[in-house]
Amino acid sequence: MKRVPLIKMLAGTALALAVVSTPVIASDSSSKDKKEALYPNATRKEPKLDLTSEKDQKAINEGLDAVNNQDKEKAIQILQPIADGSKSKYAQALALQGLATVHYQDGDLKSAIDLLKRAIDDGVMPNDTFFQLEYMLAQFYLADEQYQPSIDTIEKWRAEGRKETPESYALEGNAYYRLGKYPEAIAAIKKAQSMTDKPNDSWNQILMASYSESGQSDQAAQVAQQQLAANPNDPNALSNAVAVLMQAQKYPEAITLMEKSHADGQFKNEKDYVNLAKLYLITGQNTGDAKPSAAKAVAVLNEGMNKGVVASSYDNYKLLGDAAYMADDSSTAVAAYKKAIPLAQDGEAAVRAGQLLLQDNKYTEAKGLIQQGIDKGVQHKGTAYMLLAEACRGLKDKPGTIAAMEKAAQDPETSAKAKAWLKAQGASK
Repeated sequence: MKRVPLIKMLAGTALALAVVSTPVIASDSSSKDKKEALYPNATRKEPKLDLTSEKDQKAINEGLDAVNNQDKEKAIQILQPIADGSKSKYAQALALQGLATVHYQDGDLKSAIDLLKRAIDDGVMPNDTFFQLEYMLAQFYLADEQYQPSIDTIEKWRAEGRKETPESYALEGNAYYRLGKYPEAIAAIKKAQSMTDKPNDSWNQILMASYSESGQSDQAAQVAQQQLAANPNDPNALSNAVAVLMQAQKYPEAITLMEKSHADGQFKNEKDYVNLAKLYLITGQNTGDAKPSAAKAVAVLNEGMNKGVVASSYDNYKLLGDAAYMADDSSTAVAAYKKAIPLAQDGEAAVRAGQLLLQDNKYTEAKGLIQQGIDKGVQHKGTAYMLLAEACRGLKDKPGTIAAMEKAAQDPETSAKAKAWLKAQGASK
C-alpha cells in the first residue's frame, strides 16, 4: 500500500476513549426515567441484565471513573477482580471494556482489542452500550492497522445498529485509503461530507490523497483549493493545497497561492519560504529565461534568512547558491556556496563555487575550492577534474593541467574530451 508523499496523513482516527458504559441495575431497566435510546431501530434483541448488586455497581462506577481520569493503577485494582470473578456477566463486560481502554491508553493495542472483543462477545450489554463499544472496536482496529477488520466491524455496526453517522463513513474511508482501495475511500469520504454541514477538515486529507493516488490530480487540487478558501489562515490548508497543485504540475497556481499568503504576512515557517523558492526555480527552468524567476527565489530566501526563519543549513545555502547561479548573480552564488561548504557532506558546493570563480579569472581560489570538492567527493568527478585543469591552465601550471586531464580521462563521462586534449598536447600515454 502506497502513501502520498506530499500529504501528511494521520496515523489513525482520533478516538473517543472515555468509557461509554454506566452500570444499570437489572431492577431499574424499566424505569420511566430511562433516557432515550441511541439505537432505537437496532436489529439486536436487548438482553436481560443480570447486575443486581449495588456494591458491584458502585465499584464499577469507581473503576470506570479511574479509567476516564487515566489512573491506571486504581482502574486495574478495581476492575480486574470484577472481570475475573463477578457473578454478573454484565459487570464482567463493563470491567473488560474499562480495562481495554486502559491498555489502549498504554499503547497496547493488541490487548485492548482482545479485551474489548471479550466484552462485546459476552452478549450481555444493553444495545446502547453494545453498539458504542462495537464502534470503538472499529477505531481500535484502524489504529492497529487492521484495516479490513475495521471496515467489517463498522459495516456490521451500521447494519445491526441501524444507524449512520458521517464519522462512521470517514472512518471507513480512512481504512479503505490505507488498503489502497481509492475509489471506495473517495465514495466513503464524500458520503461522510454529505451528511453534515460541518465536515472534519482532516477528511479532506484522505480525499485529496485518494484522488492523487488514483491519478485524479485535478480533483485533488480542486479539493485542496476549496479547503484553503474555507480556511484561508490555516497553514496546513495552504501546505496541502500547494502540495497537490505541485503534484498536478500546476506550478503557476501554486505560486499564486503562496504569493498571496506571503503578501498577507502569513509566512511563518521555513517550509513556506523554501517551497516558494523551489517553485520559482521549477517554473524558471521551464521557461526560455530562468533569470527573473531565479531572482525571485533569491529574494524570498534572503528574506527568510534575514528574518531568522530560514535556517543556516547546507540545503538552504545550496538552494540559495543554485538560485543565484541561475539568476546570473555570481557574487551571491559564491557567497552562498562558501557558507554551505563547511556544512556539506560532499564537495558539490565547493566545486560549484570554484566553477563560478573561474569565470572571474580567480584561478588560485578556484583551484583550491575545486580540489577541496574533489577530495570530499563529487558525483561527476570527471567534470570536476576538467574544471581543475582549467584552473591550472589559468595559472600557467602545465604539469598540473596535464595531471588533472589524465584524471578526467579515467571518467567515462569526460574520457573522450580529456583524451583528445591530451593527444593534442602530445601528452597522451
